[in-house]
Amino acid sequence: MEITIAFAMVVSAAPPAAAGSAPPESVRITRFLGEQRVPHLMQFAGTTVGGLSGIDRDPRTDTWYFVSDDRWRYNPARFYTGRLDIDRRSGAFHGVRLTGVTTMLRADGTPYPAYGRPASADPESIRYDRWSRRLLWGDEGDRPDTRNPDIPVSSPAVRSMDLRGRHTSALPLPGNLQLTTTETGPRRNSGFEGLAVSRRTITAVTEGPRYEDGQPPTAERGAPARLTVWSRQGTLRGQYVYPLDPLPAAPVPATGQSDTGVSELLPVDESRYLALERSWVEGTGYRAKLYEIDLRGATNVLNTAALASGGPYRAVTKRLVFDLGTFRPPVQNWESLAWGPRLTGGECTLVIGSDDNFDERESTNFLVFGATGCR
Repeated sequence: MEITIAFAMVVSAAPPAAAGSAPPESVRITRFLGEQRVPHLMQFAGTTVGGLSGIDRDPRTDTWYFVSDDRWRYNPARFYTGRLDIDRRSGAFHGVRLTGVTTMLRADGTPYPAYGRPASADPESIRYDRWSRRLLWGDEGDRPDTRNPDIPVSSPAVRSMDLRGRHTSALPLPGNLQLTTTETGPRRNSGFEGLAVSRRTITAVTEGPRYEDGQPPTAERGAPARLTVWSRQGTLRGQYVYPLDPLPAAPVPATGQSDTGVSELLPVDESRYLALERSWVEGTGYRAKLYEIDLRGATNVLNTAALASGGPYRAVTKRLVFDLGTFRPPVQNWESLAWGPRLTGGECTLVIGSDDNFDERESTNFLVFGATGCR
């Protein structure tokens, strides 16, 4: 399945593939290796486990990192360390074990304030940077809207911290992604949701469209999200359009709620990523699809103020890899994505995790798949 939004004029595009180079192997899911669940509201080291919205692995030590998007509902912003027991020979997935918990700290050394207070944090993704041995995390930020008029603005960010949770730096935020108190910039709950780290770049994607870029998706049409790329030195390199799918169904009742967007990114190489696109529709529940996207040939829209009226552009291409809506219902709130260990036979492992929202009707699950075409 290829999805491309293309227009007659294309300017300032991402670099094409090198002349004469062989086309890269596409990512393919080869088999299901297992599923494990973390008990609801499990207690660990004086904290309540849940809201796990991002995962990643240190390949050197096989340590896994799990970030919680809890904002003092139970405990301050934090990440857990642990192990996923994946057999390197058979690929069988036997269990999840937590080994530690760390509070994430601001530049002044204090925990982030609670939800609804200025400068609170909404951690949605975590990445272990194996080239610098630090952690990067995506903060979606917060802002008021018509349903939540008293929420103060908390800026979205991509931040780095050491392994003890101490803030070390933040990437420069593009002006067009600043949250505001007016109908400009990203909508509430549509800031940075997915984060990817590669040898040359750091990439983050907004969950949904900015006000200036168009309306959120409906059952009849999709919408554009923005994918931002920085160099590893923190220089802004560009922004590209990720074309969100239409909703899988209309809400029931027609006035019901819906929420959809990119919940995670994972690098395949320097131009290709896996993108986890997840939706919730009242009357239907959760749906999720895994795509491979490619930035090559996409238009750099960093200086395009409004995609809805700013002229032609070419979006990234999308290829459907796996429809999680057809796999083991009920579909969970799939929000995290990470490469696991490579198996002795050469197969890669891909881990997909769910955020239970601390809701007893949902659960914290981890799925492990075998895959080819990975880095």
